[in-house]
Amino acid sequence: KKLSCVKAALKVLTDSGQPMNAQEMIAAMTEAGLWESPGGKTPHATLYSAILRDMKRGDESRFVKTERGRFTARA
Repeated sequence: KKLSCVKAALKVLTDSGQPMNAQEMIAAMTEAGLWESPGGKTPHATLYSAILRDMKRGDESRFVKTERGRFTARA
C-alpha cells in the first residue's frame, strides 16, 4: 500500500533525522519508493502547503519548523 505524500515525508524525516526542505523530501521519498507524484508539476509546493496546514494544529502537529523552509518530524 502506497503512503500518502505527508506520511511518506514524515517517514523520510524520521529516518534521516535531519531537517529537510520540501524538494529534498520529495526526492528522498521518490528515491526510497515510498511515494510517487501522480503527475503534478510542483509536488514540492503541494507538500509544503500540506505541512503548513498540519502545523496550524500547534502542539498536535507532526512537523517542526527548524528554519525558513526546513522541517523535521516532531519527536
